[in-house]
Amino acid sequence: MSRTAAGAALCLVGALTLATSPAAAEPARAIADPLAGYHHQHLTWKTCQLGPDDETGKELQQAGAQCADVTVPLNYDDPDGRTITVAISRIRATDTDRRVGALLLNGGGPGGQTIGDPPWIRTSMKQVGERYDVVGVDPRFVGRSTPLDCKWPTGSFVRGAGTGRAGFDRAAAFAEELARRCRTYEGDVLPYVTTRNTARDMDVVRAALGERRISYLGYSYGSYLGQVYATMFPGRTDRVVLDGVVAPDRYSPRLLRGTERANRHALKGWAAWTAARHTTYRLGRTPNAVLAAVDRIQTAAGRAPLPIGDHRVDEQVLPVVVFNGLSQDNDTAYGVFAQAVRDLRRAADGHTVTPSPWLADTLGFLLDGSDSSYGSVQSAILCGDVAASHDPETYWRDIQQARTRDALFGPVTNNIGPCAFWDPPRESPTTIRDDLPALLVNATGDPRSTYESARTVRRMWPSSRLITLRGADQHAVYGVFGSACVDTTVNTYLATGRLPSTDLPCDRPSG
Repeated sequence: MSRTAAGAALCLVGALTLATSPAAAEPARAIADPLAGYHHQHLTWKTCQLGPDDETGKELQQAGAQCADVTVPLNYDDPDGRTITVAISRIRATDTDRRVGALLLNGGGPGGQTIGDPPWIRTSMKQVGERYDVVGVDPRFVGRSTPLDCKWPTGSFVRGAGTGRAGFDRAAAFAEELARRCRTYEGDVLPYVTTRNTARDMDVVRAALGERRISYLGYSYGSYLGQVYATMFPGRTDRVVLDGVVAPDRYSPRLLRGTERANRHALKGWAAWTAARHTTYRLGRTPNAVLAAVDRIQTAAGRAPLPIGDHRVDEQVLPVVVFNGLSQDNDTAYGVFAQAVRDLRRAADGHTVTPSPWLADTLGFLLDGSDSSYGSVQSAILCGDVAASHDPETYWRDIQQARTRDALFGPVTNNIGPCAFWDPPRESPTTIRDDLPALLVNATGDPRSTYESARTVRRMWPSSRLITLRGADQHAVYGVFGSACVDTTVNTYLATGRLPSTDLPCDRPSG
């Protein structure tokens, strides 16, 4: 994940065998460590660049990173059985006299690649970055790790439900087909594609790196992964930063529920920005006029799919395009989204449209299979972590209620997905520990992991501290948004290991 895309990945999400204690940490291994071969494996460090067209590898190479594959068991209950690999990258500390240790990264998703993140994270850390080995980890089945691909015709399971029952029934059939493909192509590994197993992999990475403890920086879903790791492996974390915080009571296959108000607020903020630039985008001179243009596009897509280049955008895809345009609060993100809406309006007016680059990429992600692996892994993690209702009527009732509050976003955030047709999780979800002295970061207008989620985790962890970025509809803040207040506070914590004495508000930078 590049710096500009940080946090945007959350679009955002056999017989039942339950763990005997879902809240428990990993048990102490009193006699022999069955994972000793994994913990003490030799890592072969190599170039990160896979070829001349590998831009991620090129950036890593230029930053002085090296890459390695870490071997882990597919099933931790059978460590002598099948193995898979987890790909990592590392920029080593240069200030070795004051070295703190390894800082492991997760950029979110679930299912987002993180192996390419160390260069921009190291830059964001400024001088304190010299004291850390900055380590990017592609979680199991993600990116350069052992792959998983259900051969989907899309990169995302997220769809709107349309305006009536027929549209919802089409959405349910689509979700069921996605689940069927995963059982067909990847059914033997699906039970092991979970956050708990990713946390176990992280601890193997920790041991293979020769670290007694690790520091951790997790964005979005990565904040939940950090909570799970700190619970399962107490005493093995040093400095922990969670940005765009997902509350554990909100984490489920339906984790987008409840974000409608934040997304509507973000849409209104974008509409005000766009109205002030009417001469450029021609979408309306007032915020209400811009919002009305979006509504007209949705109505037109409901009458007939809009032709955009080689794609057809119907009433189930159009609101997802809008949703995907609302996670970054800056002029660049607003501008490319405004161009996309202008293209969509021209199509609604009957014009032949060649989509702008962002819209072309978004439609390709949603409407062809080139990113099948991303959506496959995202669903596998969500469905493998927490059971979802298998009753379509539950989703239909929720959609009908949500539609009255927000007709654009409600049918997206409450819609049925493939987890409604998935086998039950192999383990129960982790009951997160009572407290951890971590540094939490969240914007008040975060449209993906809402500010209330961050406040929930802050209440759960009384020894933690919360940095609040006020007045921004932004998902992922540290090193991304350009807040000197946030970045300096995080870097001070990473340098000293001391949390701020109180929670800290940071105002949106002016200008």
